[in-house]
Amino acid sequence: MTAGWFITFEGGEGSGKSTQAKRLADRLTAEGHAVTVTREPGGSPFAERLRALILDPKLETHSPLAEALLFASARADHLEQVIRPALAAGRFVVCDRFSDSTRVYQGYAGRVEPRLLEALELIIVQHTKPDLTIVVDIPAEIGLARASLRLNTPPNQAPSEKTPKQPRSLLADRFEARGLDFHKKLREGFVEIARLEPQRCVVVDGQKSPDDVARDVWAAVQSRLLNEAT
Repeated sequence: MTAGWFITFEGGEGSGKSTQAKRLADRLTAEGHAVTVTREPGGSPFAERLRALILDPKLETHSPLAEALLFASARADHLEQVIRPALAAGRFVVCDRFSDSTRVYQGYAGRVEPRLLEALELIIVQHTKPDLTIVVDIPAEIGLARASLRLNTPPNQAPSEKTPKQPRSLLADRFEARGLDFHKKLREGFVEIARLEPQRCVVVDGQKSPDDVARDVWAAVQSRLLNEAT
């Protein structure tokens, strides 16, 4: 059986990458492909428990390195339990965040030494690297405004012009709650990774409408993966 394709979505808070990951999975399924949709941190039962810990706003202060080790532990289980079996079965795996987020959040923004993160990736990820990474790029100010809008929208209600556009409280988790400079660093980090690895990464403009972003994503998947497979 032919091995599947591994597609990851990366970007800052409020970029819309989670929406686009789901839209791509739906499109692939409609085209007749078997698809596994997953996320990080999380994706497997053990990793989801670590996700709840990592994103808890009340979690005690700890170093970026300790944080990177938590992510690595979650990723190891996620790979073993979900990603590798799906790829071996010939499925598309569409993952909302992966190891690039560790490189950016704990590396570029958190200042963990690159050699330490490279060593973790070598041990944990090994050969299971994404075939395609979509970086949904958006200015940090716009992404944070979107994230706060999402937070302040009541459950089961779509955002509208009447929904408050300024946060009334801290954002949903510890990463969203960090300052603007931190989020600007995140954007710089994702764009830099895409610049250094153009054979794997495609940057799409997250300021476009969701439909236009979805078209750009689909064009990248077709040109980078689907056309190659035919």
